[in-house]
Amino acid sequence: MKCARLNHRTIHLHTYSREHYQFLFEEAQKGHLFCAHCDKPVMMRLTILEAPEFYHRQKGDFTACEKACEEIAPQAEEEKEEYKEAGMFRLPKGKAISADRKPVLSEWKKPQKLPAAAPFSVKTEPPGTSLFPDISLNREQLQAVTETNGPLLVLAGAGSGKTRVLTARAAHMIEHLGISPENMLLVTFTTKAVAEMKERMANEYGLSAAKVNRLVTGTFHSFFYKILYHFDSSKWNGSQLLKMEWQKEQYLKKALYEEDLDEKEFPVDQALQLIGCWKNTYLSHERIPLEDEWEKKVYRLYEHYERQKQEKNQFDFDDMAQGCYELLQSRPDILAQYQSRFSYILIDEFQDINPVQYKIMQMIASPEDNLCCVGDDDQSIYAFRGSSPSFILDFQKDYPAAKTIYLTANYRSTHPIVSSAHTVVKKNKKRYAKTLSAVRDGLHEPVIFYPYDEEEEATMIVSDIKEKIQNGASPDDFAVLYRTNSAGRAIYERLHQSSIPYHADRGVQTFYSRRIVRQILAYLYASQNEDDPEAVKDLLPALFLKQSALQTAKALSITEDCTMIKALTKLPGLKPFQLNKIKQIVPFFASIRTMKPVEAITFAESKMGFSEYIKKRGNEGNKLEKGSDDLRDVKVAAKKFKTIPDFLAHVDHMRAAENVKTDENGVELMTIHRSKGLEFNTVYILGAADGSIPHDFALETARKGDSAPLEEERRLLYVAMTRAMQHLYVSSPANRRGKTARSSRFLEPLLQLNRRTALNI
Repeated sequence: MKCARLNHRTIHLHTYSREHYQFLFEEAQKGHLFCAHCDKPVMMRLTILEAPEFYHRQKGDFTACEKACEEIAPQAEEEKEEYKEAGMFRLPKGKAISADRKPVLSEWKKPQKLPAAAPFSVKTEPPGTSLFPDISLNREQLQAVTETNGPLLVLAGAGSGKTRVLTARAAHMIEHLGISPENMLLVTFTTKAVAEMKERMANEYGLSAAKVNRLVTGTFHSFFYKILYHFDSSKWNGSQLLKMEWQKEQYLKKALYEEDLDEKEFPVDQALQLIGCWKNTYLSHERIPLEDEWEKKVYRLYEHYERQKQEKNQFDFDDMAQGCYELLQSRPDILAQYQSRFSYILIDEFQDINPVQYKIMQMIASPEDNLCCVGDDDQSIYAFRGSSPSFILDFQKDYPAAKTIYLTANYRSTHPIVSSAHTVVKKNKKRYAKTLSAVRDGLHEPVIFYPYDEEEEATMIVSDIKEKIQNGASPDDFAVLYRTNSAGRAIYERLHQSSIPYHADRGVQTFYSRRIVRQILAYLYASQNEDDPEAVKDLLPALFLKQSALQTAKALSITEDCTMIKALTKLPGLKPFQLNKIKQIVPFFASIRTMKPVEAITFAESKMGFSEYIKKRGNEGNKLEKGSDDLRDVKVAAKKFKTIPDFLAHVDHMRAAENVKTDENGVELMTIHRSKGLEFNTVYILGAADGSIPHDFALETARKGDSAPLEEERRLLYVAMTRAMQHLYVSSPANRRGKTARSSRFLEPLLQLNRRTALNI
């Protein structure tokens, strides 16, 4: 049905503002919607594949209700749209429907199924020689396993059996070629990957535990640490390693103090990430180019940070790569020992390697250069850690005699998914030309769907998950992927409110504790209680006051018998312009007390100086998550609440859930970066819109002539798409962060293909 009754008034979806579909959905959940014919409770369907409609809560034959609903139409004599106030919403009374009626802006748009670029075909090829019982290898995999001498690049596409090739290669060299495990080095990026490879070699290939343990395996960090500790255990003792982020943050905060920078305002986490990127990208003798003032500030902090570590004889993980490189450079005798020890080197996830790591591996592999690198340039997504697809693309230049083997058979995803992902990534210019092919067809084509905004997007996905679970799916069959943690806020909240088990990283759980979010919410908290010390504390930076003012304000509120907010006007030492500004702002807290949350936030932004504060503090040097973006996200979250107390109660509830451990076996919520290497039966990709995927910073960089970040963003979407095994849903919202959104330019090749298929071209 397309009509229902709300607050004793009949509404019709054809003329109801799409912006408020989420409001209708929640009203139905609360039992406030009724059938316009029989007056029984109705629910609202708001899901991915079907158009929005109302349906009765109870089961039964409601044909009469559906027929009556079709006969209900807005008043024909009404020429202009009229509204009636209902809480925070203006509900349309109705509008004439005529044959030439123009569609309502942002009305529901039918999802598009994406056909494969070409029909599925089963490839028939002679089976490869069996090297191990019960282990099958296709022709390319067999070649990669048995090509053991000289430099080798194995381009392993998504789902092409990379781990099988690596483990089979190591087992083959040990068991069939008689190569001693001690002379082989297998390095990867995670301890989990190392453990999985060792387990496979023992269980699937029959290697004895003794042989598996003699094979030198590990992460880059662990391998570098062993070298350093062996030759200088006093300097590189594990007890002196800065293992935790908070330890590094303490050193950086001390540096901030010495540089007279406010630690409450400076993005320490972003500075540490940039410092790590520098240490992994530039060798010790190279000069680091500094692009702007923020990077110059970070570089000064970097110098402080390094001095503090040296004074205490401490080191961090990134120091181990630099230290190992310097040791091998300065001690040819030590380098020669490792060159003699490791005759064969295998590198996993080669596209993720950084310059320092690569240089060390090249040094140890020389002069035989029995270096086997397995990776995929289409999955290089860690530029912020110093990695680049150039290591794969330039491998032939580094090793002219190198052989290249392509693994292009995808065993993970169905043909429609693989075809769509390839249609996207092949638009990149800096990549190896290759076509990934699925080994199995699928009944379900990838779907692009069009929610109104983030809130409706989350509702649609949760509704779809519920339907699939009712039909027999398990919660851990699903993954919801997003570009940044802030983009996962709405889906996290919706799952938290549902009965569906889920697992989420802390990054998405802590949205309401983000710096800018906390500060803008402080205006709302203070409007309800002007003696709220936490609110006043969070307000101080936005008022350009130091944190020391908090204790003074507390004392003044007692001695002057006033609220803490009013005590801000009595702070000693204020400059005249500061005092005038604070005196102007203080009365506004009472003014916004009864406003709707969105109105109060907008008022604080425009009339109470928060917008000015955001502009003056800039984007914190964070290219991915700007303060102004957080502010827009808060407005989207606040829009559906009628009163400030209601919204703050929701915020308090979500903050209380921040440290609650979520179910391990449930729907996975994660960034695309974290999903790499994983696979799920059903994948939902959020926010495929320009500004999200691709991210704003990549678009801005491309406008300046550098297309590298834009190509990495395209690779990100490719990685996300190839996580799906059976079902893939890509969301392209009409609005994002309160503004009209443009569908991601990365989807255009898919939509063009869809149009050509529809026209039978």
